[in-house]
Amino acid sequence: MQKLDTQTPYITTSIGSPLYLLKEKAAYCPATNSLFIADTHFGKAGHFRKAGIAVPESVHLEDYKIIEELIHTYQPANFYFLGDLFHSDLNAQWVRLEEFLEGFTEVNFILIKGNHDILPKKIYQSSTIKVIDQPLELDHLILSHEPMEDLKERKINLCGHIHPGFSAGGSGARKIKVPCFLHRPGQLILPAFGKFTGLYNVTAEIADRLFLVTGTKVILFNLNP
Repeated sequence: MQKLDTQTPYITTSIGSPLYLLKEKAAYCPATNSLFIADTHFGKAGHFRKAGIAVPESVHLEDYKIIEELIHTYQPANFYFLGDLFHSDLNAQWVRLEEFLEGFTEVNFILIKGNHDILPKKIYQSSTIKVIDQPLELDHLILSHEPMEDLKERKINLCGHIHPGFSAGGSGARKIKVPCFLHRPGQLILPAFGKFTGLYNVTAEIADRLFLVTGTKVILFNLNP
């Protein structure tokens, strides 16, 4: 396993274990040897094509490549999808996803169901993915799709759903818009992993921290002077 770069930002949990924030829009927890991503929205291209919008399946290929690289780099025992793994209705992309995940027999794949994870139950039962219908406690973490409102003391809610992003630099072509990790007291909201997803400009409070994802690194953005 490749060692983490000393410049990789992280947040510290209540038990002193780091949770690393990766440029691939993933989080890694060495204490549980687990990787976490949110909002992949695989199959969304097929969903758009059904609606008459020409979007090629190739939009998902880069996401598969990044997942493969993450697994080879960190060699996780567990890989958690924090909801919206597959975008709504069943299409041929589901078979492609299953075939891809079956290539990593040493990894446990777990899905915390999100609002777009609406495939028939029998489809999930026949897959290589373990599906969890409700928030899951994992040591010092609570995994969910949507951000939880009732946070537990000394726990961090790890979630997705809102596709957090940050904009700066004026208007038009000069405007920069990037995904980000949104760290709030007791909560870490992951950026949307899927390339074929939008961004929601988040409003940060004084106690929040934004970690901007540039594609080559993750940078802490100082909200306060």
